[in-house]
Amino acid sequence: MAAQRAYTTHPLVLRRVSVRRVEEVTPRMRRVVLGGEDLAAFTRDGIGHPGFAAPGFDDHIKLILAADGDVRAALPAQLPHGIEWTPAEHRLTRDYTPRRVDLDAGELHLDFVVHGEGPAESWAAAAREGDELWFVGPKSSLRLPERLDWIQLVGDETALPAIGRFLDERPLDIPAHVLVTVSDDAARQDLALRDGDTVSWVLAEPGDAAALESAVRALPVPPGEGYVWAAAESRALLPVRRYLQRERKLPKDRVNITGYWHREEPAAPETEAAAEAGAAPTAPAKIPSPLPWLAARAALQLGVVDAVADTPGLSADALAARLGVPGPGISVLLPLLSAYDVVVDADGGGLRLGTAGEELLDDHEREEYTGHEADVLLALAHLAPALRSGTSPWRAASGATLYDTVAHDAERYGELVEECEQLVFLLTGLTADPLWEGVGTCLLTGPGSASMAAALDDAGRRPRLRIAEEGVPAEVLRGHVPAPERIDWTGGLSDVAVAAKALAYRTDEEAVRLLTRLAGWTGTAVLVEASRPDGLSPHAAEAALHAFTATGSPLRDSAAIAVLAERSGWRVERTVALGWGAEATVLRRA
Repeated sequence: MAAQRAYTTHPLVLRRVSVRRVEEVTPRMRRVVLGGEDLAAFTRDGIGHPGFAAPGFDDHIKLILAADGDVRAALPAQLPHGIEWTPAEHRLTRDYTPRRVDLDAGELHLDFVVHGEGPAESWAAAAREGDELWFVGPKSSLRLPERLDWIQLVGDETALPAIGRFLDERPLDIPAHVLVTVSDDAARQDLALRDGDTVSWVLAEPGDAAALESAVRALPVPPGEGYVWAAAESRALLPVRRYLQRERKLPKDRVNITGYWHREEPAAPETEAAAEAGAAPTAPAKIPSPLPWLAARAALQLGVVDAVADTPGLSADALAARLGVPGPGISVLLPLLSAYDVVVDADGGGLRLGTAGEELLDDHEREEYTGHEADVLLALAHLAPALRSGTSPWRAASGATLYDTVAHDAERYGELVEECEQLVFLLTGLTADPLWEGVGTCLLTGPGSASMAAALDDAGRRPRLRIAEEGVPAEVLRGHVPAPERIDWTGGLSDVAVAAKALAYRTDEEAVRLLTRLAGWTGTAVLVEASRPDGLSPHAAEAALHAFTATGSPLRDSAAIAVLAERSGWRVERTVALGWGAEATVLRRA
């Protein structure tokens, strides 16, 4: 049996609501009650959309605002099954937790911290009856484990809406132990506590990592099976995550930690002066040096960040001895790490982590320096010779294609699977397609296979699955895909095959080989790939170069897919837009 998945997905719909009333929950929290016809099932531009659903206590909806006030120009495009974030220069988005959903009354309650600084807080502060608000989501709801004896709910003021909703609705009938850091006693709220519950209010400045960690460490650990949910400023949660995972050794399926907001560092004086004068800050005159990135990568690979986190106050010599690195080597590295606030010794009391170093405690952050993504970035050192020779920078750097590398590296394949986990939120348009009518067997291939299997299950479509990766041994696949009846290419024909992100790390020739192989097993194939940059991503300009580095081809649009299909004995029947720059291309055997 496969383990219970952590999330339930929902259709992504753009909705318009308006302010019905505003309530003051506390002197530091304002509640805006919204309503409108879009909370029920509705039709827009000939497309029918389901009613709003946010069953999870910590669901997030994405509010859409605009720096220039023109919200209509900032709205994404609504697809039949999803959202496409088209480029919009002045778009601002912020995620908020529904405090209460009353579909009978057609109302949605959102709570805003009054003294917060940001576009959403400013909108809420000025909100009046009749004001318009657009939002998207939620895209998913957290599934709590079924067999729990207790739950700890930890957060700062921004987490109070989710904590309050959990206590009101009680998705699990178990004792809840609540810890909230507030910057003022006026932020305390009346919570729906029951016998066996506990609550601790801790005075601390917003984003105070030390205070939050100390308070979490002071929480008693009840007996039995428990779950810890935490939400606060993203960097303040890093030591909490480390404590829960390393010291309390809680399994991943017993912890959910989410950075609800990110504290901005103070602007440099000259930038503040320019802003006050109404002038735009000047762009850097030079291209940033790669040296800090390389130093951070070395610090992670050597264990510098973890060693200093585990034992603050180490001297440089003691650190070198602990890591088994000759002293001169560490002394060369430390000045640059200190300059970029990774490891610092400001008061002469020994080494400690700076702000940048604390961020590197997060697994996702460190993968950008040491994981597959970092290796692809390093391959760009061979960009010029690759462009001259017509190959991929990865192949120019390593002598092998990325596909050949991944096919024999279970850890690297696992990273690709993790990168594809977000795909499950985009597949509603594909699983709703008529092509699934009468499908009894489905062959899945590519690192997105697990997400595709989950999306089929969510849609109530349960064909017999065969999961394989052409050329990748079964021992590499195991643990990264659902447990189907078999993990190979045998067992007869399939009604349909889905290649989920299978081309994203293949060269054109390797893609043709895979498509030719699929033509021998099915008459219908679907390719799920990113065809354009995600308009909401701050790294959209890098997408084409990232794809080229991996495969020697930029992001493959519909025309490029059609060329590969024709070379492989297929024809493109149609393309299904999935949103966020992703498409599903339906192929039929020619």
